[in-house]
Amino acid sequence: MTARISFFLILVLGLSTVTVQAQDTLRIDFQTFLSKALNNSGQVDYEKQDVELAENRLDQAKAQRILPSVEFNSQHGLVPGVKSDVSGLPEDEYYLDPNLRNDWDDWAVFTRFQLTAAQPVFTWGAINKAIDAARLGAEAAQYSFEAKKEDLEIRLFELYYSRVLAMEIERLLDEAQDKVNQIEGQIEDMQEDGDTSLDDSEIFKFEIFKSEFEIQKAEVAENMRFVQETWNYILRNNENTIYEPEIRFLDPVSAEIEPVDFYQQSAFSNRPELKALDLGQEATRTYVSSLKRQNLPGLFLGGYLNFANTPNRPRQSNPFIQNNTNLFSGGFGFTVRQNLNFLSIKANIERNQIELRKINYAEDAAKDGILLEVNNYYRQAALADVKVKQTDEALVTSKKWLRQEQLDYDFGMGDTKDLIDAMKKELELKLQLKQRVFEYNSSLAKLNKSAGIPLTTLITN
Repeated sequence: MTARISFFLILVLGLSTVTVQAQDTLRIDFQTFLSKALNNSGQVDYEKQDVELAENRLDQAKAQRILPSVEFNSQHGLVPGVKSDVSGLPEDEYYLDPNLRNDWDDWAVFTRFQLTAAQPVFTWGAINKAIDAARLGAEAAQYSFEAKKEDLEIRLFELYYSRVLAMEIERLLDEAQDKVNQIEGQIEDMQEDGDTSLDDSEIFKFEIFKSEFEIQKAEVAENMRFVQETWNYILRNNENTIYEPEIRFLDPVSAEIEPVDFYQQSAFSNRPELKALDLGQEATRTYVSSLKRQNLPGLFLGGYLNFANTPNRPRQSNPFIQNNTNLFSGGFGFTVRQNLNFLSIKANIERNQIELRKINYAEDAAKDGILLEVNNYYRQAALADVKVKQTDEALVTSKKWLRQEQLDYDFGMGDTKDLIDAMKKELELKLQLKQRVFEYNSSLAKLNKSAGIPLTTLITN
């Protein structure tokens, strides 16, 4: 038999298995399964950090609009007082004494606060351009995140329906066991009756078939356990609840395959990777424009406030005399800033222009890759569709054959060898049909994903 379940191994996403002791059974549809798995996925959380970093850069760019430069510092220490030998000289005129000196016997705590700020008034739109570039970058990061999440959704789609497939095959093998037992009983009856119509080669073939059948049963049982444990891990099942798919039978999805140019055009219009690259181009161009504007003279409003206090040192009332240990002063005014490092300016702009060309080349390469991807998945989906239809027709024929052989055998006109062949072929085609339905659904999901079509369009339950 050709039906194999080995493709389960590609669905695990590097997950460890856990031991489950079931108490309750809960059936969930694919949307619930997908939502729970994505919410619990460490991979999704990891990839989402790029979006949050991009949004943080946007917040930083916005913060440059209002007081981008504000600085506060304080100074504290011990300083000696001062004394003058000039009799009758007021303390606020100590600066007139040329022999004024420190009083090392009089110490006090010195405290000083300084506050400076600068507010851009006119920067030729450089700040707004920087904000626009950061906003476009955040949108590009979101599309990149969506592309990575769609890859995970496809794997989860296969994992969900792999469970359905395994349950279907398990049921088919249970039904087939009865037929195997029936064939074995017929062979034993023929041998006891001395019937020579069944030669030894057919008996050996049947014995080989039974061994292969037992191997397949064991393989299905192990894969069923493996997929169930993977489900429990992905769904973070900590309550010993057995989750099962809501649907019980694996049928082809209702969506029809469109012409290949439909998927190609849809991919170029809807693929999040291309949208991310388009936005990345626009963000880089906008940032280059911002850099050029930042290198023009900018008008700023600046201000400062100084306060110092030392109890043992007098404050000088003359505005032209400043005592740095005991003062209160401030001011504001306009200033023009101009970056004169022209070589650095030029190199920075050239670097971003190189980045822009790199993104352009990346977009061209991405389009080529997407076109090949769409064509490949279209080929796989079209071939899978043919396999499903032809296998279904073959199964219908095999059922007619089996029914005819059974009637002939019941009336004593049939050949046991032909009856056994008919039973084996029907079982083989049933298993093939389920596997090929799974392959068709999976290939169609990948085709839709490659074309930027939401996975939900395939889900009918």
